[in-house]
Amino acid sequence: MLPGAAVELHEQAQRGRHTLAHDCDTEEHAGVAAQQREGGIQDELELAGLGSRMAATVCDAGVLGLAYLLLGLGIQLLPTPTRGAEESPWSTLAAVVLVLTVFLLFWGYFLLFEALNGGRTPGKRLMGIRVVMDTGHPLTFTAAAVRNLVRIVDMQPVLTYLVGLGFVLFHPQNKRLGDIVAGTVVVRDRPENLHLASAGADAVREAEPLETGSPELADEEFRLLDQLIERFEGLEGAARHRLTTELVARFAPRFPRRDADPETFLVRLHSVELAKRRGRLATRTAQGVGRTSVAAERFVVQKREGWETFRLLAARAERLGLKRLGAAEIPGFAAQYREVAADLARARTYGVDPRVLEYLERVVSAGHNALYGRHAGQHVHLVRLVLRELPAAVVDARAFVLAALLLFALPAATGYLAIRERPAIAEEVLPDEMIARARAGAGRRAEGIGYAEAPSMYLPVVASTIITNNVQVAFFAFAFGITAGIGTLLLLTLNGLFFGAVLGLFANYGLAGWLLTFVAGHGVLELTAIFIAGGAGLLVARGLIAPGDLTRRDALVLAGRRAARLVAAAVLLLCLAGTIEGLLSASDAAPAYKFAVSGASALLLACYFASGWAYLKRDPFSVIRRP
Repeated sequence: MLPGAAVELHEQAQRGRHTLAHDCDTEEHAGVAAQQREGGIQDELELAGLGSRMAATVCDAGVLGLAYLLLGLGIQLLPTPTRGAEESPWSTLAAVVLVLTVFLLFWGYFLLFEALNGGRTPGKRLMGIRVVMDTGHPLTFTAAAVRNLVRIVDMQPVLTYLVGLGFVLFHPQNKRLGDIVAGTVVVRDRPENLHLASAGADAVREAEPLETGSPELADEEFRLLDQLIERFEGLEGAARHRLTTELVARFAPRFPRRDADPETFLVRLHSVELAKRRGRLATRTAQGVGRTSVAAERFVVQKREGWETFRLLAARAERLGLKRLGAAEIPGFAAQYREVAADLARARTYGVDPRVLEYLERVVSAGHNALYGRHAGQHVHLVRLVLRELPAAVVDARAFVLAALLLFALPAATGYLAIRERPAIAEEVLPDEMIARARAGAGRRAEGIGYAEAPSMYLPVVASTIITNNVQVAFFAFAFGITAGIGTLLLLTLNGLFFGAVLGLFANYGLAGWLLTFVAGHGVLELTAIFIAGGAGLLVARGLIAPGDLTRRDALVLAGRRAARLVAAAVLLLCLAGTIEGLLSASDAAPAYKFAVSGASALLLACYFASGWAYLKRDPFSVIRRP
């Protein structure tokens, strides 16, 4: 057992460590469960603690708050009709910019920073943490989208908030709900410099004396002595004297001939022991048959120069991409990576100082990210993604989309029939504004005014507001799939009931056709998109409830990856539908024109999904291969 002084010196916070395998991109269970180890090498990354994650969140909240404040001040400086200025295109543009900017800040801040900045938001960068994939790869755009869309579930009050917080507190890797679905983990990311008294940044390889003798102190004893010598100047007099006295008492029986002054003795002992640990006899027998232990100091002196060279090269390659290294450097870089990875395995076998291991793990991780991560030079084929892969994902998940349709349509029919059979209950279940609009509908129709007709100047504002609102509904439908589908089911059911009840209300006033004329232009695209987003939520729920042959963790990650494609398809359709709704449905265009657009939308969807079907037949694994 270590004495009290040693415990005090050696005390370090015990942090969780997460073992990440360096895989060779082999796929088993669609690349989720497979972790092909490169030469048996495992990289241990230090998990970010709850405190650093909360501090990062507070910092990011401060950045967002400042952005909202500046946005508000900027809007106040612009002339708007509500402040007495004349209506102008500039006021309309300001309103559109406001709506879209608020939406992008709320939903895009975390997603875009993490996806495009190596898993780091400004707060995470400040706290020295970042998000990576469970496999150790850099964070992908899909995973960033999944983990940050599910964030909305963690933000809900009471029930889901407590569940999300509980996962962070008690999950072995401190994962929140979004991390579980995305297959990500938050780790520490501060640049690690090897900090050993014997091998600082300026250490040089000196000629080895022929006879230095073998080390006389155990590794743990030398670390304690090393820490004390390093902290001498910072210790107060009483603490310095007490710690020095206790260590001298520990070492005295083995060194009867020593300096009278305790501090001089410890400094001299440290110097002599350091020289021995750099010498040829630094290797010693360790516990276990045939095992040896190499002093960290000698190991570092021999290898550090190569490690540092590789670390700098890996950092440059990770930042700029392998292509920037040049064709001549890439083979050498790969060879260096394998050499440093082998040094890491050798260091673990020899029982090298944990600080050396931590440094090596960071170096190997940087090399792995540079070799296997995505880089600026790698581009997604956007046309293929939009026209082939996204509709293929929808076709592949058609059973879940159909289930979402039924969860909406059956309550809608129920709501319609209930209001038609019992008109009086409309005042109990529908908002007063909707009832007032139905009562005024006959007069508006007689005047030739549409259901939600707005002046042409405000149509862009209407369109942007509708798009952002509908996209948020799609995000909610997907994210609440993590609640075993309960949240998604409620959202689809309640929206279906409301839609059916409103249609029944207007039918009671003889205005069903008037209402449907408004819905016709955009309704086909909008409802289809909502069903697709609902299918995404149900897909996640299926991964949680019925993982099949996969583990529940792997099933969730795979479901999240597939569902992200559905959400992307839904967002594209909702943007198109919102544009039509804001610019056409809310205009005074002729009903025939609106119904023509509705028919064209249906034809467009048929062609879109036919394209996806053909692509899926040609490449059945396309919907799950790309991360």
